[in-house]
Amino acid sequence: MSKRPPTLGVLPAHSRLLIPVLGPAGGSGRSTTAGLLAAVFSSAGSAAVLDTAPRLASPWPFWSARPGAGLASIPPDRPASRQRIRDAASACPAPEGREWQVLTDHQEWSSAPLPLPADPAAWYQLAAAGGWQAVIADTAHAVAQDIIAARSAGRAGRTAAWCSLPCAVPVLCAAATGPGVQALQVAVKAAVAEGLPLQRAVVALLSTGEGRSPAPVRAAATMLQSHAFAVVSVPHDAHIRTHGMSDAHRVRPKTLAAGQELARAVLASARQTWGEPLPAAPTPAPLSVDTRVLPEKVPA
Repeated sequence: MSKRPPTLGVLPAHSRLLIPVLGPAGGSGRSTTAGLLAAVFSSAGSAAVLDTAPRLASPWPFWSARPGAGLASIPPDRPASRQRIRDAASACPAPEGREWQVLTDHQEWSSAPLPLPADPAAWYQLAAAGGWQAVIADTAHAVAQDIIAARSAGRAGRTAAWCSLPCAVPVLCAAATGPGVQALQVAVKAAVAEGLPLQRAVVALLSTGEGRSPAPVRAAATMLQSHAFAVVSVPHDAHIRTHGMSDAHRVRPKTLAAGQELARAVLASARQTWGEPLPAAPTPAPLSVDTRVLPEKVPA
């Protein structure tokens, strides 16, 4: 008889877990990791992916199984109801008949680029207004470059801003190759030097082919265990390579098991940091339909 991995349980209705998925460079597997986490967390509560990349640089408009109205339907200068935000989200199937959502841009390729907010707090407020319990942010910036540029300019970078949001457990991704883990190690050094909360971060190493990981990858995984909360290996999946995350319910069992391991590590890190049950999430103040939305700072 096969053993099924332990379930995540149910997220408290009042909580919100934020998972910024970060990478040192393009090709780090951020979108695949975000989709796996959303598919698994859909068993514990309502889950959504925030697509922060420009439309023509993102796979999510093509991966959405049932497109919603898209981010363009949410006016940036007007209050938006929960129903409008939910209608903007696209649906993706998860195992056992579940679904999760993704907020992405579904405009035609020739449309003018949609101005997306740079401040992670704006994305958090959007997710909070949408009422999702597990929010996975598919970020688009390069972590080490962002940290060093922010330090040189004397300002807070996007990486630090994502990590400072309420109940945020960062997931650092890298391709399980020599160059991939080298780039990740540089990003980790930069994060340690800047004092970012790596002790609660989870590292995902995504294989690019079948077989055992190369020796530099295994060595890097050992090194990273002393800095991060957990290190998880995600196997190569030809189905994802071909179809992306549009039908996460069809990924290989080994891949789904790795996604469950990632999700359990994220949840364990959150519980160790903030306690069990998770604390109540801050909620946006109700706004009049005639009120213009001004940027607000989300408390840490």
